[in-house]
Amino acid sequence: MQTLLGRIFSGAAVAAIFATGALAHHGWSWAEADQIELRGIIREIYIGPPHPTLDVETASDGLWRIELANHNQTTRAGFIEGSAKEGDEIVALGNRSTDPQEKRMKAVRISVAGKTYDLYPERIKTQ
Repeated sequence: MQTLLGRIFSGAAVAAIFATGALAHHGWSWAEADQIELRGIIREIYIGPPHPTLDVETASDGLWRIELANHNQTTRAGFIEGSAKEGDEIVALGNRSTDPQEKRMKAVRISVAGKTYDLYPERIKTQ
């Protein structure tokens, strides 16, 4: 019985650790408050949970990882599989990582092939 209880508590502790990491991942604390605009070419697309992502190559700064909203929210914004393809030009507005060595952005708006997708309309700061 004690072994079974030990396993249950150990499993609960591991689950709590992973849940804490997931919550930290989904926040904005890793991103700067100021927004930047990034222009480039889409090199890779992932549409799926937990967050769709785009790998975008810029002319001046190399490859960036662009995180979109969660899968459901990205879909509600109209960005679905087939909305973009590798090689498309993109303009992304969003908040870059606070780590200057990390080329990662949380997008609030993206524009591809003349269409704009507002992923986080309430967070868009006019420039």
